[in-house]
Amino acid sequence: MKKPEKQPDGEMRAEYDFKSMKDGVRGKYVRQYRAGTNLVLLDPVLAKAFPTEAAVNEALHAVLNILKTVRLPVDASQTVAHKGRGRA
Repeated sequence: MKKPEKQPDGEMRAEYDFKSMKDGVRGKYVRQYRAGTNLVLLDPVLAKAFPTEAAVNEALHAVLNILKTVRLPVDASQTVAHKGRGRA
């Protein structure tokens, strides 16, 4: 028996008929998804240093504790650019 040909990545099979689906709304839940999601992409060097969610959270809590200790205001609008990157 001959195996069916594989579909190239990104190609939809012919049997998917989206025209027959009723009331389909593109992006229906995107607002809810974005509101409940807090994903960030770490720099590769940082991802290596902090490989888990717990490691990242622990490091950030330590930074907050340091800020509280030296009594600096914790304000997201006051950012310090990363040296050599030109970003906040």
